[in-house]
Amino acid sequence: MATGVRQRHGNGCNGKGRCDCPWRAEVYSKRDGCKLRKTFPTQAAAKAWRADKLAVANKGKLRAPTSMTVRQAAETFMAGARDGSIPTASGARYKPATLRGYRVGLDKRLLPELGDRRLSDVERRDVQALANRLTSEGLSASTVQNTLDPLRVIYRRAIRDEEVTTDPTERLELRRPNGGRERVAKPIEAAELIAAMPEDEHALWACAFYAGLRRGELRALRWSDVDLPARVIRVARGWDAIEGEQDVKSAAGKRRVPILDPLADALTAHQALTGRSGEALVFGRTATDPFNPETVRRNSLAAWGWREVPNPESEGPKVIHVRERDDALAPITLHEARHTCASLLIAAGVNAKALSVIMGHSTIAMTFDTYGHMMPGGLDEAAAAVNAYLARPALKLVA
Repeated sequence: MATGVRQRHGNGCNGKGRCDCPWRAEVYSKRDGCKLRKTFPTQAAAKAWRADKLAVANKGKLRAPTSMTVRQAAETFMAGARDGSIPTASGARYKPATLRGYRVGLDKRLLPELGDRRLSDVERRDVQALANRLTSEGLSASTVQNTLDPLRVIYRRAIRDEEVTTDPTERLELRRPNGGRERVAKPIEAAELIAAMPEDEHALWACAFYAGLRRGELRALRWSDVDLPARVIRVARGWDAIEGEQDVKSAAGKRRVPILDPLADALTAHQALTGRSGEALVFGRTATDPFNPETVRRNSLAAWGWREVPNPESEGPKVIHVRERDDALAPITLHEARHTCASLLIAAGVNAKALSVIMGHSTIAMTFDTYGHMMPGGLDEAAAAVNAYLARPALKLVA
């Protein structure tokens, strides 16, 4: 019998032969000055647990289980994230929309399942079982991933604060969200989509297609942020659907975006049309009220020859698009127009670092993850380029 693992026989068991009595494993924690014990239905499970804990103990990180529950940790995190005392991993303040999404995931799916468990008692198999059940209930891969996001943050903090030693959200087997949501328009198509819009919305779509601003950044853009003579937009804020004007998502979000020629023309015409300047919103319903995304979507569909109707099917989106004209243009969203901007920059040869700055990504890795598939060149092209460089006479060694 392995040291530190023994079977605990009940009063009705004589301890001879095979029985179903549980097994208890124990490991000594130097940090806490006591033995940590746990009971299992099988000897194999007890040995496995003890082996895991010994590995942690050898690193000097083993400690007694925390009494904090998942629910308590979640509420502590949410309160701190709301008041700004708990920042994101990059040091920025959590966006209200992100916290609303976390709140939904916690209240609807995570806390009913795991809320009353101690942080140290939740195991990877528990989280995996929850993810598997959500998937079997028909939730999309993205929804399952988003549901688990607050739990990941909670455990990342718990490990940092040494409240737990293992993260049960690591190495989960999850379906990947499909990457088919983004539509990218070709340059001539983008121009046609903008031209088909009502005159007072040309500049909005031009700014999405040619500057790549996020929807919230478009809603919060002021004329004081637009320097037409210098051909630059200073992105400094966004707009949340509930909280209103907000700082940009991250330090990288505060950036300078070049105004391309088609956008300069559209903005100049838009300013003349609206007569606004200074602190007035560029694309607002009024100088102080931002545009309504629902209205913009309906207007764009109508301009492009489509209309929305309720989806007759029980599954899928709530509404579908119905073609109204033979010459209808394929619809696109403001978010997809942002992706189109990235594709135009890549096609024009803009390097990855500059692309990352223009798009407001916090890291260049995010840029590669999002747009790497659009970037030209492969292994053969790379090898040919390096070989050509090395073959230059100036680089050859002189015997």
